[in-house]
Amino acid sequence: MADDLLTQLKNMTTVVADTGDIEAIRRFQPTDATTNPSLILQAAQQEGRRQRLGEIARQATDIDDALDAVAVEIGSEISALVPGYVSTEVSARLSFDTEASLARARALIDRYQRHGVDPSRILIKLASTWEGIRAAQVLEREGIHCNLTLMFGVDQARACADAGVTLVSPFVGRILDWHKSREPEADFEGDRDPGVQSVKRIYEHFKGHGYETIVMGASFRNSGEIKALAGCDRLTISPALLGELAESHGHLARRLSPMDAETRAPEPQDEAEFRWALNEDAMATEKLAEGIRKFMADQRKLETLLGELRQG
Repeated sequence: MADDLLTQLKNMTTVVADTGDIEAIRRFQPTDATTNPSLILQAAQQEGRRQRLGEIARQATDIDDALDAVAVEIGSEISALVPGYVSTEVSARLSFDTEASLARARALIDRYQRHGVDPSRILIKLASTWEGIRAAQVLEREGIHCNLTLMFGVDQARACADAGVTLVSPFVGRILDWHKSREPEADFEGDRDPGVQSVKRIYEHFKGHGYETIVMGASFRNSGEIKALAGCDRLTISPALLGELAESHGHLARRLSPMDAETRAPEPQDEAEFRWALNEDAMATEKLAEGIRKFMADQRKLETLLGELRQG
């Protein structure tokens, strides 16, 4: 019998677990793992963590300190299970504040070092706003690797690559959500999926212009989207979809390859060009703003939980 689809995918794409669930990471053995405020909230709500969370909350100087301590503790546990990168996100509240993002990112790296985790294995996640991209540019020059998230189009991706970021996470499923809400009867299967098409454009642009920035498709709604992007540099996948792939068999064809690209010189864009291009893309504008709000909503839930435990 042929290898399962997950095994085949791992032969052409670096598989990343999109979770803070330690048991899922042990089961699927990904190379990397990503977290975000929503995933940290899910992990923090596990009953077995409550006592430790209470200790962290009471030892912290304030809620921000407690939030970072929780994120780094979970990230440090994950780092012991994967050989590659672990992504940890700067607060979405700072998405439009470059200096505050820089301070928070450096604090996270310092905290990881105190946990004995090599900073070279950490990707600091920042929203793909102009301010987030500028923070990433400074951090990369300092040797701090970055993962630019909440990405919905090639113009955001171009700005990130121009800034020299290590990795970008274009969102597939949320792009599909936007289009389905407007065309509920349309057929968006396979290559017709607008989220899949967006990641392909970004991948081809990066390979065609000689960018070294890693493309990692994210936010999948179904395994068909993953299959359509087989061969992408990295794909970050939820435990549910990892399980589906692990239980499925058949031939998985490679869909993306850097050998198909013809290299051309990069075409940097300035702030005005970036903001205008984002403004012209209604989907990217709306989903970026919505994504920031959703991450903050879950962060506030975690803040409330930690605040209650501090009073404990």
